Amino acid sequence: MSAAAETLPAPLRDPAARGRLGALVVAIVVLWPLLALAEFKPWRLLDPGGLQVMANFLAGFLPPSTAPDFLALLAKATVETLAIATAGIALAFVVAVPLAVVATRSLAVSRIGPGPGRAAGTAVRTAARAVLTLLRAIPEVVWALVFVRALGLGPGAGVLALAVTYGGMLGKVYTEILESGDTRSARALLEAGSPRVAALFYALVPSTAQELASYTVYRWECAVRASVVMGFVGAGGLGQLMDQSMKMLNGGEASSILLTFLALVIIADALSAVIRRVLA
Repeated sequence: MSAAAETLPAPLRDPAARGRLGALVVAIVVLWPLLALAEFKPWRLLDPGGLQVMANFLAGFLPPSTAPDFLALLAKATVETLAIATAGIALAFVVAVPLAVVATRSLAVSRIGPGPGRAAGTAVRTAARAVLTLLRAIPEVVWALVFVRALGLGPGAGVLALAVTYGGMLGKVYTEILESGDTRSARALLEAGSPRVAALFYALVPSTAQELASYTVYRWECAVRASVVMGFVGAGGLGQLMDQSMKMLNGGEASSILLTFLALVIIADALSAVIRRVLA
């Protein structure tokens, strides 16, 4: 009996268990005061009074409004929102691509070898990254407020606000995507004397096209949602219609608008899947 017990294998132990436990303890210690500072009290949602208030509020959203005159306004606002998001992303793309090309280290000719232009190239890349940081640091709703004052109420302010903020976001992520892939082919082209644009389109873009396209479509989806917030400051689209419905306490109209947003998000997901299949 003892011999059989001696031949039994020792119980398996996770060698990283202690490290994971320590990381969990550190996370709890750091997260707990942050949750307290944010006044995170989810149990208050279960209070009888709070549940009744939420139930009454949500009941006002049913049924969705199907009035013909409102549906006509909804269709017009939907087309306007798609126009704002598409035009904003298109302009953001124009802003992001040149800055991303300049900021991408793997496309820097000055990094190939020692030379007098190495310090200047580093300074230019740093400046490009600083511009991208500045553009995305200011929320689009702030830019919308600025452009509404300059251009007046309407979708034009929303387009420019998206172009500025999302230009910084796209440029930042484009840079990271281009630098995270295999950059050896780009370096070989640059060393052979190819221009930076050729190294971009023949070396980096083919291997990262799916990620670039997927993130661009995702940002277009985010632009559609951002139009809600910008609509509350007069930038047009579904957001402005939502603001009017909420001020009139018309939950049915607000529900129809939210369902329209859901449909747009589903369309964006389907479009992203199609683009990824085409680029595969």
